[in-house]
Amino acid sequence: MTTTTSRLLSLLSLLQSRRDWPGSVLAERLGISHRTVRRDVDRLREMGYRIQASMGPEGGYRLDAGSELPPLLFDDEQVIALAVALQAATLTGVGIEEAALRALTTVRQVMPSRLRHRLSALEFTTIQSHSGHAAPDSVDPSVLIALSSAIRAREVLRFDYETRRPDTEQGSARKVEPHHLVTSSGRWYLVAWDPDQGDWRIFRADRIAPRTPAGPRFTPRKVPGGNVAEYVSARFKGSEETNKWPCNGKVILSRASGEVLPFADDGVVEDLGPDRCSLEVGSWSWVALAASLNRFDTDIEVVHPPELKEAFAQLAIRNANTAKSK
Repeated sequence: MTTTTSRLLSLLSLLQSRRDWPGSVLAERLGISHRTVRRDVDRLREMGYRIQASMGPEGGYRLDAGSELPPLLFDDEQVIALAVALQAATLTGVGIEEAALRALTTVRQVMPSRLRHRLSALEFTTIQSHSGHAAPDSVDPSVLIALSSAIRAREVLRFDYETRRPDTEQGSARKVEPHHLVTSSGRWYLVAWDPDQGDWRIFRADRIAPRTPAGPRFTPRKVPGGNVAEYVSARFKGSEETNKWPCNGKVILSRASGEVLPFADDGVVEDLGPDRCSLEVGSWSWVALAASLNRFDTDIEVVHPPELKEAFAQLAIRNANTAKSK
């Protein structure tokens, strides 16, 4: 026999899965009587869910949009955070997109209207990063919503920006045309056109403090290449035009392919035997590429290009000088 709690959760799940449910069908699906269905519906109402009932022999139930979440389970910021995480999960490409979309639809359905309107204003692009694992930043959800709202309204965004560079003024005032909100590896970015610089800029969202009121409306431009995900990915790799590393090389490592593959990021690994494999990978500079290959802690043979072999020589000189220094 199911417990009351598990039965309530099953009933709630059914009510959230489609618009209308005849009472007889609910009773049959749950294996309970019509009277128990009515009692369980009353319990859910007491918890804050708005459930409408229709009269008559074929009477049924409907869970209204805008129902309050059960008390003490989530506050406003937690609901927004949950919905943002689910929205991002629909774009991950790891096989959970459909389930995440269903869960997001369920959360939206029972959200209070004030939260549903805030979430509707939040639109962003998720980018899969292969350039390392940066520490996630902490961004106030209200900042993300403010940025996304400015993008949708096509209004010039005024904000203070914490540059964290010693050669620039802290908290400098900026005025840009916001175009896209992007998340990658736990960090949030604003892609915008800077009229003062006459160029595109990518800003860390956790360093943005929006100002009010907003500026005038603007006519949106197209990001270079027309695809924001490709453009931002290219910029992260140090390229201005194409989404690929500017420096690419191939080496042979004295390690089994199974030991290399988990740490190869977006590189291509080829098995060459029990303790030998090739790795073709890129980076933003030749020395950076050589340094990253040393993480495999093994003998390395450069296949191509000569610039990579020269970078290893340069790196060896630097390392030797470092070892000599006091």
